Amino acid sequence: MAELETDYLVVGAGASGMGFTDALIADSDADVVMVDRRHRPGGHWNDDYPFVRLHQPSAYYGVNSRPLGTDRIDETGPNVGFYERATAAEICDYYSRVLDEHFIPSGRVRFLGMCDYLGDIPEGQRIASRLTGETSIVRVRRKLVDATALESSLPSTHTPSFIVDPGVRFVTPNDLIELTDPGSGYTVIGAGKTSMDTCCWLVDNGVAPEAIRWIRPRDAWTIDRAWMQPLKLMGSIIEWLALEMEAAAEAEDLPDLVRRLEKSGVIMRLDPDVEPEVFRGAILSEAERATLRRIENVVRLGRVRRIGSDRIELEEGSIPTGVRQVHVDCSASGLGMPPARPIFELGRITMQRVQFGIDPFSAALIGYVEATRDDDDEKNRLCPPNPTTGGAIDLAKSFLINQRARVAWLTEPDLREWLIETRLSPFRSLAEQGDDPHVQSALMRMIQNTGPAIQNLEQLLSMTASPAPG
Repeated sequence: MAELETDYLVVGAGASGMGFTDALIADSDADVVMVDRRHRPGGHWNDDYPFVRLHQPSAYYGVNSRPLGTDRIDETGPNVGFYERATAAEICDYYSRVLDEHFIPSGRVRFLGMCDYLGDIPEGQRIASRLTGETSIVRVRRKLVDATALESSLPSTHTPSFIVDPGVRFVTPNDLIELTDPGSGYTVIGAGKTSMDTCCWLVDNGVAPEAIRWIRPRDAWTIDRAWMQPLKLMGSIIEWLALEMEAAAEAEDLPDLVRRLEKSGVIMRLDPDVEPEVFRGAILSEAERATLRRIENVVRLGRVRRIGSDRIELEEGSIPTGVRQVHVDCSASGLGMPPARPIFELGRITMQRVQFGIDPFSAALIGYVEATRDDDDEKNRLCPPNPTTGGAIDLAKSFLINQRARVAWLTEPDLREWLIETRLSPFRSLAEQGDDPHVQSALMRMIQNTGPAIQNLEQLLSMTASPAPG
């Protein structure tokens, strides 16, 4: 049995594991062993559907030490006017280059692909090769880093929760590009970003909107892509945050908070007649929303229970189908939503979101704090986990955690500087936009409302059955 020794054993080489490792070795002399069940880094991007792109701009995705893309504003296509968004293939290539051209040459990172993490035993942490079955022991001097907690659930790898009868044409979004026999129509199952991407892709590739049936158990709030622009357009993010803070400071109760956020455009609905029930951070452009609104056959009868050759049974009824209908499974849960636990514990780091929606930033922040602080209590103060079950009411809890954390960072001189300089931070280039009066106005509104927003959110949450996060 082979034995290895290292400072940190990082389990999982997706966005969180890679972002953490990059930040850790940048500000420490730590030695790292990374283990992943796949043959290369990149996590879920290795299994994603081929037409997927980042929700957010490439400008603040990936690892801090290496740009993803060229910080280009697209001049044509569906993303026109916005900063470029990488494809799954581009992201996988990017992470492979980070590993091969930065991590490995540093002499401080070893990557063990095609290996499963089996847990700890008295001798150390046990891993096993998926190719040979041979096991190895990794003796960890400092901490085990669990970077799998945020792993996404994808249609290509999950098992549907419903029954699919034999003979039904049932595919994942990954399979759509392989179709050779046209369907009589397309039934898209799911309400999340994968289903939105799939519906847009079908329409963009010539499928008539009336030939698409969308089973949407719950409508979701979305974010306008125009807000999420960095660098030269970063005034949009500051304005979005200012509006968020104003709504949080002035809301009379939690439903009123949601109403104010919608009225100001911070969050948006797809169907003007249906109030969404869930928020998972999906980002859409106006063009994408317009495409999705062309699909009028939306089924809201709860989740699918069974797909038969002639009928689909749902929680609240049934609808007809046919043997030539193509059923596209987009029902996987998507983003991992683990229950909160302290990120820093004795001998362990559990990767979680600190800022909802920007996982690479959270990962890099955790890596930087681990490298520059010694006390786990202090680390946890600076990196509070920000879980969400996806319910719209969780917006208040998430906003409160976000604002408390930002206040804490700004009291630390090195963290304040890191926020402005790190490539993954939405606040990067803030100093370069300092002369823009619109940016300055939004920044002042955001700052002025931060204290009142925190105080009001604490009060509103104390009035609910669920206690405010602390």
